[in-house]
Amino acid sequence: MTSYLIRRLLLMVPTILFVTIMVFMLIRIVPGDVITMMAQRGEGGTAVEYGITEDQIKEMLGLDVPIHIQYFRWLGNILHGDLGKSLWSTRTVIDELKSRIPVSVELGILALIIGQLVAFPVGIYSAIRQDSFGDLTGRSLAIAFLCIPAFWLATLLMVYPALWWKWMPASQYVSFFQDPLGNLAVFIWPALIMGLHSSGVTMRMTRTMMLEVLRQDYIRTAWSKGLKEHIIIIRHGLRNALIPVITIVGMQIPVLIGGVVIIEQIFNLPGMGRLFLESLTTRDYTMLSGVNLFIATFVLVNNLGVDLTYGYLDPRIRYT
Repeated sequence: MTSYLIRRLLLMVPTILFVTIMVFMLIRIVPGDVITMMAQRGEGGTAVEYGITEDQIKEMLGLDVPIHIQYFRWLGNILHGDLGKSLWSTRTVIDELKSRIPVSVELGILALIIGQLVAFPVGIYSAIRQDSFGDLTGRSLAIAFLCIPAFWLATLLMVYPALWWKWMPASQYVSFFQDPLGNLAVFIWPALIMGLHSSGVTMRMTRTMMLEVLRQDYIRTAWSKGLKEHIIIIRHGLRNALIPVITIVGMQIPVLIGGVVIIEQIFNLPGMGRLFLESLTTRDYTMLSGVNLFIATFVLVNNLGVDLTYGYLDPRIRYT
């Protein structure tokens, strides 16, 4: 286990380097130039009107050197714990991430909890009552959750209740430590939409794997011994069916924690997804690189955690 963990951690280093290089280059070839945008903006006029040229802006931002030198400078700063500053403000990337990450983490955790509270019971019930009315209803719900776009539901929730009943979901972010109930009122609707949308695939996978496990010989043996249904389902069936399901849930976690860009935009949540969109719109290269570095690292650590979970669920799995 220890040697496997060390190998996986060492393999993360070249993977993260490759991701940072690709992101560093790709964001600079996106149409639109931050230098031109800055030259055209200014308080009360353009930067050019204040006597600041584009070359001077490049020099101030450190963008007057070749891209590979810019990358190695950025990488060197990272090794010293400095992710740089926003090109548009004096706020550091680390400070911005500190304020945005808790929002996306809270939204993602709530959505994940809601999704699994729906997916697991419905998936298990559909498997043990195969082809019943409840099974048909559960499968229909799973397909509906998969097919209906989350951003479409979010838009409907923001528009139609306001037109019909003069009511809108809370959209002003409130910290949990300031007002727990107010914080829950802000997060419950986006978390519910994201959770239901993600539950569809988990529901289908849970049902499929439970059906496969329930047809195994050791389950028939457990039935023949006269064990109670809940013991057979939970102790003997569910644990052996969970490995593929955990893989699906593990793939959903980075998406949920990273925040869905459109959902955060619709509900006015200052999370990672919204920060990414704002940085992309303003071509804030430093901020974009910092956000992608965090997301890439989180995805790799999450995948490692999912792989290590397999050994706990199935003792036959050995990390050699």
